[in-house]
Parts: sequence; C-alpha cells; structure tokens
Amino acid sequence: MDINHTDLEYLLKEDLKSCNKEHDLLQVKSKYLGKKGLLTSLFASIKKLNQEERKKFGVELNNVKNTLLLLLDKKLDSLKVTNQSTIKIDLDVPPRHHNNGSHHPISLVIKRIENIFLKYGFDIHDGPEIETEHYNFESLNIGDNHPARDMHDTFYLNNKLLLRTHTSSVQIHAMENSAPPFRVLAPGRVYRCDSDPTHSPMFHQIEGLCVDTDITFSNLKWILNNFISDFFDNKNIKTRFRPSYFPFTEPSAEMDIMFNNKWLEVLGCGMVHPNVLKNVNIDSKKYSGFAFGLGIERFAMLAYQIKDLRVFFENDINFLEQFKNIRLS
Repeated sequence: MDINHTDLEYLLKEDLKSCNKEHDLLQVKSKYLGKKGLLTSLFASIKKLNQEERKKFGVELNNVKNTLLLLLDKKLDSLKVTNQSTIKIDLDVPPRHHNNGSHHPISLVIKRIENIFLKYGFDIHDGPEIETEHYNFESLNIGDNHPARDMHDTFYLNNKLLLRTHTSSVQIHAMENSAPPFRVLAPGRVYRCDSDPTHSPMFHQIEGLCVDTDITFSNLKWILNNFISDFFDNKNIKTRFRPSYFPFTEPSAEMDIMFNNKWLEVLGCGMVHPNVLKNVNIDSKKYSGFAFGLGIERFAMLAYQIKDLRVFFENDINFLEQFKNIRLS
C-alpha cells in the first residue's frame, strides 16, 4: 500500500493512542523511522526523482520527520509521568536479603598466617611477579649452572625475564631497601611448569625472613613450632626437623608435622646463607638470619580437609559457598 507522506502524521497519532508502555512506543517508532520504516522508505524513493523534485520532496520529508519525532517525544514524556504516578511502595514488605559471597579459602589462609606472624614483629612485603634471573636465582646463591634451577621448572618470558618461582625474591628486594634488623613476610603467587592433583602451574607461597644479631637455628625452631601450634590450634601437635638442602640456606631443614597419625612435610627452612647476605651488602660476620617458605595451598588443604588442589582454581560456587561463614580476620 502506497502511503503519502502527508498522511504519516495522522497515522502516527492513531498508533500512539494504543501505546501504554515504553516498549510499545519503541515498536511504533520503528514502524515509522526504523531501517524499513514508512518514512525511511519515502526517503529512499528520492533517488527516483529529478534534481528539482528531489530538493522539494527532501525538505517536505524532513519537516514530516521533525513532526513525527516531536509526537514521539511527547508520548514518551506522558508515559513516564503516568508510570511514576502508578508506582506503589509497600513499606510493610520485608527487605530482600542479598546473597553475599565468601572469601576464597586461599585468602583466608594467607590472612590467618599473616596474623600469626604479625604477632612476632614481621612486616608484610610485596614484590613483582615478573623477575630477573638476578633476583630469582643469582642473588639467592643459585648460579647459572646450579642444578637447583632445574628443580624450579621456570616459565621464561625471554632470556632476561621470567615468572618468579618463589617469593624468596621479595626478601632480596626487602634487604636491598632496608638495613637490619628486620623481619619480612612475603606472601604471593609463584609459577612453575607443573600440574597434577597436588601441583599447579600457579600457586601461592609465603616466605619468611629474620635478620638480626645473634640469630640461631633455635630461634627458627621456636617460632615455627609456635606458628604450627597457632595455625592448627593444637599446642600438642608433634613436629620434627629433617636435614635438607636449599642453596640460599645453610644449614637447611624440612619441617614435618604429625597429621592423622602420619608424618607430613609442610615447609622448608634454614639459616640464611652468608653468600645471600653478602649479595645485598649485609655483614655476615655481624648479622645472621633464618628463612622459611611454605605453600599456602598445602596448608589450606590441611586446614579444610581438601584432597584435590585443583578445586581452588575452578571457581565452583558449591565449593566456595562452604567458606561463607568464615571471617577474614
């Protein structure tokens, strides 16, 4: 059906009479001004006219368009006023309860460990996750050909930069930027090429460092025994220290705890190697220190009796909701 442009104003007014919602108004607007609308089709027909007729017809269509837009805007204002006046608020209706989320178990364990060591005077430090070989290896007494580099399964970004394999690098930054005595706790993400039910290519560690005069292995054992007792809320939990090897500590040890009637390794530790102190210009004859490192996921698995490491990173809402009532304190 051919429609004359002079009829569009009348036709629009008739359609607007049945519009009671903004959604209906949008449908009507599309009917006239949409890509396939009535007025749009008339604009498309201009190309069939000669030069003189095009100019005259174009001016008429623009006037019609402005009229239609004005009618549509007035109707929209009218609908808004009507809708606002009909909204009723029942003040007796009980409030809606929002479904609040929970803290991630990794965050809960990190905060729990931080709070324990804060009592012993440790300061929380952060550092870059993209490191140089100097901070990740060399300053920690791990040379170019050291076999310990193979143990770390490093993600190299290029021949100069890498994703840190431990947060021990944060300790180097801390020692470079401050003078002893100091106590440093460095939580954060680390990366290694490894993935199975008990290993992830990205995981979390906390490294601890204490440098002062007259620091001995006895100080290290005392603070770690207290930490384990506080974390598991068990003053009678059994622990033991086994000789081990780390390039940046000497002597070095692994710490085990008695868990479910079995010895379980939970962290590595030792006295800071004199070469590490030398690398950051700290006099190893005057100062000594201890260091330790532990995996956050391992402690979270023990604390919450989780058997598969991968659930920490799957974002399963059913798993995460189990931690809703645990406060981050």
